Amino acid sequence: MRIHRLSVPDALASLRSTEHGLSSSEAARRLGEFGPNRLEKVAREPLGLRLLKEFFSFFSVILWIAAALAFLGEAFDRGQGMARVGLAVVIVILVCGAFSFWQDYRVDRALAALEKLLPQQVQALRDGNLRQVAAEGLVPGDVVLLEQGSVIPADGRLLESSRLRVNDAPLTGESVPRSRDPDPSPEEDLRRSSNVVLAGTSVLSGRGRAVVFATGAHTEFGKVARLTQATEKAVSPLRRELTYLSRWIAALAVAIGLAFFAVSALIGVPFWRGFIFSIGIIVAMVPEGLLPTLTLSLVLAARRMARRNVLVRHLSSVETLGSTTVICADKTGTLTENRMRAREVLLGLDEHVELHATHPRTLAGRQPELFLAACSCHEVRESDDHGKRVLVGDPTEVALLEMAQKALPGLSSLRRLDEIPFDERMRHSVVCETPQGPVLYCKGAPESLLPLCVQAYDGGQLRPLDAEARGQIARAQKAMAGRGLRVLAFARRELTRPSEHDALEQDLTFCGLVGLEDPPRAEVPEAVRKCREAGIQVIMVTGDHPYTAMAIAREVGIVRSTDPAVITGEQLARLSTIELQLALDAPEIVFARVAADQKLRIVEALKRKQQVVAVTGDGVNDAPALKAAHIGVAMGQSGTDVAKEAADVVLLDDNFASLVNGVEEGRATYQNIRKFLTYVLVHNVAELVPYLGFALFTIPLPLTPVQLLSIDMGTDALTALGLGVEKPQADVMRHPPRPQHERLLSTRLALRAYLFLGVIEATAAMGAFFFVLHGSGWTYGQPLAAADPLYLRATTACLSAIVVMQVVNVFLCRSSVRSVFSTGLLDNRLILWGVLLEVALVLAANYTPWGNAALGTAPLGLDVWLFMLPFALAMVVLEELRKWLVRRGIRG
Repeated sequence: MRIHRLSVPDALASLRSTEHGLSSSEAARRLGEFGPNRLEKVAREPLGLRLLKEFFSFFSVILWIAAALAFLGEAFDRGQGMARVGLAVVIVILVCGAFSFWQDYRVDRALAALEKLLPQQVQALRDGNLRQVAAEGLVPGDVVLLEQGSVIPADGRLLESSRLRVNDAPLTGESVPRSRDPDPSPEEDLRRSSNVVLAGTSVLSGRGRAVVFATGAHTEFGKVARLTQATEKAVSPLRRELTYLSRWIAALAVAIGLAFFAVSALIGVPFWRGFIFSIGIIVAMVPEGLLPTLTLSLVLAARRMARRNVLVRHLSSVETLGSTTVICADKTGTLTENRMRAREVLLGLDEHVELHATHPRTLAGRQPELFLAACSCHEVRESDDHGKRVLVGDPTEVALLEMAQKALPGLSSLRRLDEIPFDERMRHSVVCETPQGPVLYCKGAPESLLPLCVQAYDGGQLRPLDAEARGQIARAQKAMAGRGLRVLAFARRELTRPSEHDALEQDLTFCGLVGLEDPPRAEVPEAVRKCREAGIQVIMVTGDHPYTAMAIAREVGIVRSTDPAVITGEQLARLSTIELQLALDAPEIVFARVAADQKLRIVEALKRKQQVVAVTGDGVNDAPALKAAHIGVAMGQSGTDVAKEAADVVLLDDNFASLVNGVEEGRATYQNIRKFLTYVLVHNVAELVPYLGFALFTIPLPLTPVQLLSIDMGTDALTALGLGVEKPQADVMRHPPRPQHERLLSTRLALRAYLFLGVIEATAAMGAFFFVLHGSGWTYGQPLAAADPLYLRATTACLSAIVVMQVVNVFLCRSSVRSVFSTGLLDNRLILWGVLLEVALVLAANYTPWGNAALGTAPLGLDVWLFMLPFALAMVVLEELRKWLVRRGIRG
């Protein structure tokens, strides 16, 4: 039904309604047929099931298997502490899963936010009388009254209007309010029709009556909600990489475990003994401390970002932001201030002035009539906001009044005698009482107002408005429009006798033009420059006019070339999927006049091009794209609740520059994850080698399962976390985003951790173990009981050596390229506290009765500690040599 193309009587007839609304009985019948005017919630998984899923992410599954194997090992070989290992791993899974669930609990509250935007009570005609009706009770055919400040409750076709202007920005993204009238509209798109008001938008000025033609999910508002609900959330790069890492570690652990089991069978190791220690190898290979360290690292990174006005709603978004390759930036309220401002004026015919360079008061002394007209033609009212005087009304009229008040600060309001309201004439006229008599002031679109003018101000004098003068005005108007300004013309006429309205607007004197803009935020150009330097493409996607969009894009630096790609919503609708993807290859792109589903289509096309997409937005219309993007970024101050609930990140200060700060923190977080991943994997090798030695060479087990877990979950926990919160490097934003194919656990990282640093650390651990054994006269093949003091000291030496080497390793892992002496040894307090904790814990394990009892340890002599020092020094020297060779290769 193209109700916007019908006349008022035909529109009412199509809905079987009248100008007096419906009867109560008919409204009740229709409510039963069409349902309440609300958005029904899409069925979601029960909370219990969602919580359960948090405990069974792929990495958690690996830990469950490790815990099960530990319990199995305890069942077949009691006394080895495997049960305590299994229990500790289960606790890790439960704590991390519960924490992640709590963080993501409100992932999808967009529907509730949508409902908050709709009014609770509306004025409707029932049985011919005006009544207060619950918004949920509205049905198609109801006639509702609209007033300034009210939120429109359902989609309606106007029946009558008086100076009605509506703010469509939350739904369409357009920054300029639009006038509404009841005349049939030729527009194809219902959303752009001048006789339609849409649910969720608001009345800025005027009043009117409308007949409801769509409620609930059938409204344009409801369609956006449904689109938001149906949109699948993109999988973050971090989650994808953690899945890959989990599979890789699981495959490696199982492969080594099975290989050991096969070799043990070949060399005659009893079946159950080989099986149990295969389980021990698998448990040793799983980094149980990685998941809590990762979770805490992301939490602390999120807190740092919050201090920089970037609120992270989902933890994985911290790293995803740093992976961003493309930002689709909304214009209104994101790149701009979301308020109108008078930027340029043409005084009469001769003086074009930019207001940022000249105060309006200076201009008013030369030609005050333009400012008198601006001060008179408006529907703005004053309001008190916590003791502060504010202007309320159409943002354009507010901007004009602010300009006029600056130009004429002592001017008191002129008494209004008559008025011709703004309508399809595209102009607004008022008759005011002045000391010189009644004067008509008129403002409107230049094409509507100029034909009524017969003369103009020129240098303070009046001259006829001939063809040359009209051409001069037209050129000035075109230049302003080309800079993305909204241009309004002003005129006046002194009245000598009462006239009818139709005769008032004639023989006018042209006063000038005013160009208005929604100004860009001052910090945005610098933020865009940083994005460009960091290899991140910024694409403007807006519902505004192409001229306006292009002007802002040039002003903030998104567009610098002379021939950028400018694609309107109408053009986009004609592009195939392949054509859109090819169009997105352009280095500078501006999308204008796009609808919500088209913005979503742009995001999906970028994702198919293997881009990591961040989308900024603040309106209801942005919600589907925010949800579909890898990272949805909503505005905290000007953004709607819908946008915030659909987003992953909220900018608390609505500052585009804060987004760049978030990208910087995200990149640092990814680097930090790789740092502590290296750190954790190194001691995994040192834990694995003792099991291989025990199984293959029939030596006493150098490291018990409980001691192994004390490293993973105890001594290394705080130092690993210290690596996870390293500050961003100075040049982190001077490099392109990491390649999409780059793995978190890259080949280079694995070789460095497993076959270089891990081997050095394992050598130190095994060396310390045998140093104690041979120092006490132990010979190869001699069995040792689990409670033998010699065995206790030897395993303690192995454990202590790993801890000592990890103290050195944490400083080496702060950079894979830079020298340890250039990274600043004392500037990360968390690492320093972690080192102190490691030392304290290992001393407690060695020299306290409860430490000895809990970990099966015994005191070590000074000679054992001195034995470890050359290994620590060798680790530093060899790693520094490797880094030097890497730096030399990079320079080459």
